[in-house]
Amino acid sequence: NQDKTKRMKRVTLKLTTLVMLLGGAITVSNAQSTKINVVTSAVPFLRISPDIRGAGMGDVGIATTADANSGYANIAKIPFSTSQAGFGASYTPWLRDLGISDVYVAALNGFYKLDEESAISGSLRYFSLGSIEFTNSIGDPQGSYRPREMAIDAGYSRKLSAKNSIGLAIRYISSNLAGTVNNVTYKKASAVAGDLHFFHNGAKENGEGFSWGVALSNLGSKISYTSDANQKDYIPANFGIGGAYTKVFDEDNKMTFALDLNKLMVPTPGDTTPGALNKYRTQSVVSSWFKSFGDAPDGISEEIQEVTASLGLEYWYNNQFAFRAGYFYENPTKGNRKFLSVGAGLKYNVFGLNFAYIFPSGNGSTRNPLSNTYRFGLVFDFDGSK
Repeated sequence: NQDKTKRMKRVTLKLTTLVMLLGGAITVSNAQSTKINVVTSAVPFLRISPDIRGAGMGDVGIATTADANSGYANIAKIPFSTSQAGFGASYTPWLRDLGISDVYVAALNGFYKLDEESAISGSLRYFSLGSIEFTNSIGDPQGSYRPREMAIDAGYSRKLSAKNSIGLAIRYISSNLAGTVNNVTYKKASAVAGDLHFFHNGAKENGEGFSWGVALSNLGSKISYTSDANQKDYIPANFGIGGAYTKVFDEDNKMTFALDLNKLMVPTPGDTTPGALNKYRTQSVVSSWFKSFGDAPDGISEEIQEVTASLGLEYWYNNQFAFRAGYFYENPTKGNRKFLSVGAGLKYNVFGLNFAYIFPSGNGSTRNPLSNTYRFGLVFDFDGSK
């Protein structure tokens, strides 16, 4: 019946997502001979930013002004926060446009300034894939499982001068995806990673000016769901640069334009022959970071295709009401994620509410699974009068 068919489609979509989460190389060609060579990694939920303010601006965040969510995109911004402390919580439903209602990302985060020069911070991210029903080759039920992943962060950031700052974070990653399926046991996987972020605050006293930042994120060990040493996958190490310019029109009106560029520091897959896959998997982690900038089969042109771009706009009225818009672009041969987003923010005293929405894009097989996604976040800023 139709209900059963829809349910099976949802399960298939979840299983497809699960396979992607387990990592692997994807290299295919379409009817027009366009080579699809997607750079993949395990635990890709780390690429889903829980920053709802940034989500409304096309997922920018490296160089925008500091707030409670700064630890996700650039922890080095926190010492420049006008608040003594901040706390945030967010909820992002995932794949909602595909009829799936139990996949989501939830996050808690906060920071505390030790003095005018330094701050500590922390966060917790939890990714739920809902419930997945497994079957054998002939369709007999083999039980169900609730895949889930999480990341716990602790960070420290400090000003290097009146305009520059640096931030360091350490991250514990846990991924529990499958259990025992068809007599094959997948173990709970874990990894440790770190972030190194830099921020230059070029804003004047009134907030006007150009700021920029550099972010090296998720620099850490490989992760594995089996005991086979040759089956370890890369986590999504990332290099990002960003800039933001704020124009202050008067006491009540200001506008920020921001641009982020990001590239995964993960090897580009080549062909899928056993020898090529073994070479791909057995690279050391550190060497893979450096080689990722020059290992694409089609050279520098393909390396450029691996860069994603986020463009955002934010308008504030009276520091209480914000309106946001953004655009995210990923090359068609590298994943083809493209979307427009809008957002809004409300600040009252120490309380802030952020909202973001991703517009539908594409048709049929090109339909973006992020379409019609609503995202919500709360922010609390303490001693914000400074």
